[in-house]
Amino acid sequence: MSPTPLTVAPGTVGRMSPRNAPTERRFRGRILGAGSTSGVRFVVGMWDDSPFGAFTDVFVELPDGSSVLLAPDELVAAYVSGTYRFDAVSVVDITARRTARGLELDAGPLVASVDVGAISLLGRALRVVPKSIARDWRWLTVIDPVARLVVPGAGTAGTAGNGRREYYGVTGAHAVTAVSGTWAGEPLGRLTPLDPPVRFGFASLPKVPQVVDVETTIREPAL
Repeated sequence: MSPTPLTVAPGTVGRMSPRNAPTERRFRGRILGAGSTSGVRFVVGMWDDSPFGAFTDVFVELPDGSSVLLAPDELVAAYVSGTYRFDAVSVVDITARRTARGLELDAGPLVASVDVGAISLLGRALRVVPKSIARDWRWLTVIDPVARLVVPGAGTAGTAGNGRREYYGVTGAHAVTAVSGTWAGEPLGRLTPLDPPVRFGFASLPKVPQVVDVETTIREPAL
């Protein structure tokens, strides 16, 4: 499915570069990844600022290896499914509510409570890099081979399809300590690592379940 053409609304993050330069679309927020003993693994994107405004989407990998995108509307569904790989796409009502313990998620067939703990080892390591550098696509291109060695399955730069490039600028990380809930009415079970890595795009989240602060940049070829 091809991405739907976008008009960036005032106040959103996303700008058209000068003529003959790539277009950059930026998504700022948090990504949470967790596995479960049921075999259902999920990645939740909670975007505070994007070309679509604020929204939450969910990538789900089922025990048989098939993948499902849960999107809040058709526009997000079209763009995200044109960037990542899914076997099925569903538009559902999605609510992600932050709580004292972590996150309460209600996304159609997926209902989950996630406990979030202290800053993780990755989060401590990220503190040494200034945020302005950590979000820069040129820096992310340089460190990508190192990131893949240090955090197997993860990456900071790669393809987003259709000639586009994508960059993950992670600036903070906290541990996910517990998960409970249901998928299609069946219990998720207990929290497990994301091992092997999930397979939605060019990179996964770290093996140890975490929620990360991130700015994702997608650079589209010049017209």
